[in-house]
Amino acid sequence: MIISVSRRTDIPAFYSDWFFKRIQEGFVLVRNPMNPHQIKRVSLKRDAVDCIVFWTKNPEDMLPKLDLLDGYPFYFQFTVNPYDKAIEPGVPGQLEVVDTFRRLSEALSPERVIWRYDPVFLNESMDLSWHEKHFAFLADRLHDYTSKCVFSFIDYYKKVDKCFKENRIKELEDGMKEALAIKFAAIAGKYGLKLETCAEEIDLSSLGIGHASCIDPVLLERLSGIRSNNGKDRNQREACGCCPSVDIGTYNTCRHGCIYCYANHNPESVKRNCMGYDPDSPLLCSIQSDKDKIF
Repeated sequence: MIISVSRRTDIPAFYSDWFFKRIQEGFVLVRNPMNPHQIKRVSLKRDAVDCIVFWTKNPEDMLPKLDLLDGYPFYFQFTVNPYDKAIEPGVPGQLEVVDTFRRLSEALSPERVIWRYDPVFLNESMDLSWHEKHFAFLADRLHDYTSKCVFSFIDYYKKVDKCFKENRIKELEDGMKEALAIKFAAIAGKYGLKLETCAEEIDLSSLGIGHASCIDPVLLERLSGIRSNNGKDRNQREACGCCPSVDIGTYNTCRHGCIYCYANHNPESVKRNCMGYDPDSPLLCSIQSDKDKIF
């Protein structure tokens, strides 16, 4: 079983104490997002876990605690974007995040810290040239500390419609995607970075850009010696190449406040849920009720 920590919220940034408590106790309870009164008990014992995949924009709090994961194969999907506080208000400054990325890589290895540059979008102040410039800036500072960069283009979701309009966010048309990919490929080539897209249907293979499996059976086998034969994760988008995993996160609990986020419905929900955070609870930002059923 592969544990995803987490596509739904940034557990390394905000809930690492809770996560390590769960590792210590050997299990976690996870609410079904589609049926909140249905709770799944997930074993986190070493013999039940093939690999742990962390998703984060700021794992600073985890750095002193990595030894608590001894014996577990794991790696990080670490997003480092060039966006400012108007877009990612809860994320530390770019240079601070770059420093954290480097220290994490030094503690693990470049292979186990994957750089994510996503989502890519445009507005009145950020055009293709802006992204080219900032991608090059980050590649220059991160290439010695990672072996790969995964990027994606922003997708429209109804739940972020207001955000799109207020911030005049624009999706990229295919021609613009290809134009930017050419620039990214040249920069990545200069720094020896492998470049892949995340859940994108567009074919950029002529540029040497592949389709990513962010929860990657090949990397899993290298880290753990275990080969995943479970195929594609049916719960993800059609273009997603990830193999199946169990996500232990909870929506509406990420405090980064990124304006494009699909995992938070509104600030009030996030505030209310975060008030229920208890590091000792087997549920993240939640407590059990009489209506809940565990299976």
